[in-house]
Amino acid sequence: MLSPGRYFLSGNVAVAEASLLAGCRFYSGYPITPSSEIMEHMAARMEKEGGVFIQTEDEISAIAAAIGAGMTGTKSMTATSGPGFSLMQENIGYAAMTETPVVIVDVMRGGPSTGQVTIVAQGDVMQARFGSHGDYENIVLSANSVQELIDLTIRAFNLSVMFRNPVILLSDAELARMIEKVEISKDIENVDFNQVKIPDVPEFRPLGRGNKLAITGLTHDERGYPITTDVNVHRTLVTRLVNKIKNNEKMISDVEIINPEAKNIIVSYGISSRAAYPILKKRRDVGLFRPRTLWPFPESKAKDVFEDKNIITVEMNLRGYDLEVERVARKYGSKNFRNIKIIGGEVPTPKHIMEVLEVN
Repeated sequence: MLSPGRYFLSGNVAVAEASLLAGCRFYSGYPITPSSEIMEHMAARMEKEGGVFIQTEDEISAIAAAIGAGMTGTKSMTATSGPGFSLMQENIGYAAMTETPVVIVDVMRGGPSTGQVTIVAQGDVMQARFGSHGDYENIVLSANSVQELIDLTIRAFNLSVMFRNPVILLSDAELARMIEKVEISKDIENVDFNQVKIPDVPEFRPLGRGNKLAITGLTHDERGYPITTDVNVHRTLVTRLVNKIKNNEKMISDVEIINPEAKNIIVSYGISSRAAYPILKKRRDVGLFRPRTLWPFPESKAKDVFEDKNIITVEMNLRGYDLEVERVARKYGSKNFRNIKIIGGEVPTPKHIMEVLEVN
């Protein structure tokens, strides 16, 4: 593992190294641009760290293997992009239903379908929340720098074992290839299974270590026994699965806020948010609300910032975060909403934001 200190790393390599620092000892994956370097780096590093690496035949088996490893009490991860993320959705729902910790890294690229294989996008934001069927809640994180890919990869593993839930980390094609200076702290917090007690989160019992377990994706009671036709059993189970995330939003959510008293608030995330920083240095009437936690939506931290403000969302998709931002902001008196939506591989720039500010 990397020793504490400063390094120059690409985004994909940063994710791989951070996962090892977080205690990941199982990786299963299938190569797909622009996430392949994560798998390649893990293939070279995992055995040296005493872990297991598997290249699977496709993305469905990749996430299935990672979930299986998670059931044994091993911190596990897989990474993918585009069509591979789509293939993983059913098993993401299975991990939520069986309350199995697993980390999924999605390096976003242009879609739909095969789309733009090497081109940056943020079109997976809603899929990351709603991609699987039924009622469940995902924890979804979003980084805007290589340093944050280090920090949020570690946080993803911690949240996953704390809440016994899949956690999705969103990167993108630009961050994946970007090389930046990062700092590895000597004080890395690694949360282990059952270390933190949270309401609605049952104790984790690892498979294969002497425990007699019943694990199923069917509706089940507290013993793990399938009971699919009892309305109360289903309501109790699924409501708890949803509430263990929703009711702990304050603990889960993480936001960068700059100049919250400003009249105009830019709401952006990931690589798109970097366009806001030059403007913030020049104009005191502009602030930034940047969620590092996209889902659950960080409403507890948005209330005071959004109240009676002009809201400008900046993202690289046509069906993204803006409607959720507007829903929350309207609750707190905001009435003026402008959206900057860029697709096709162009990255938002300060000029895009300035054009909207001048209209306001």
